[in-house]
Amino acid sequence: MSNWNDFNDAEQQPSFDLIPKGTVVKLRMTIKPGGHDNPEMGWTGGYATESFDTGSVYLACEFVVLEGEYAKRKLWSNIGLHSAKGPAWGNMGRSFIRAVLNSARGVSPQDNSPQAAAARRIRDFSDLDGIEFVARVDVEKDTKGENKNVIKQAIEPDHPDYAAAMGRSSYPASHAQSYMPQPAAPVSQPAAQPQQRAQAPVTKPAWAQ
Repeated sequence: MSNWNDFNDAEQQPSFDLIPKGTVVKLRMTIKPGGHDNPEMGWTGGYATESFDTGSVYLACEFVVLEGEYAKRKLWSNIGLHSAKGPAWGNMGRSFIRAVLNSARGVSPQDNSPQAAAARRIRDFSDLDGIEFVARVDVEKDTKGENKNVIKQAIEPDHPDYAAAMGRSSYPASHAQSYMPQPAAPVSQPAAQPQQRAQAPVTKPAWAQ
């Protein structure tokens, strides 16, 4: 254990230099719960945040770079769910989440199969909390007019940089099959016993009456 007054073995403080705009990285996204629920809209679990100033609703997200030169760097962005100004912000949020699911689950954006459709569905926002995907880093101004890194675009499997960022030399066309409900395995029937004299009467369980 380090001496309380000896800081030679402390980690150096992280760099606050911006990640260059356009850098493609693999990320893990976590959602900072805001406590705002609206079951009619499917916003449950306390994940959504409502702005007291504008009434807009969003997911407050933290992104951690998982690999490469910028590993462990953190970025913050909001995913829009609702704005009083109109549907544009919420639609942008939906488009981003669709791309995140495609990226995380290996689904081509042009794949419209039932398997791909299932992979683009979530049970609730908890499915997005901790999801790992590939994204392009962007730069924008913060409220003080200073530049900051943000995430606005997920990189999908049809992008040439996707496979390398995911740590694979190549990537299959789709992993969506694993998100389809799987049929129950057929139940094997016992072999009939020879020379059975009589069959026992068939009765139904109480729930099937």
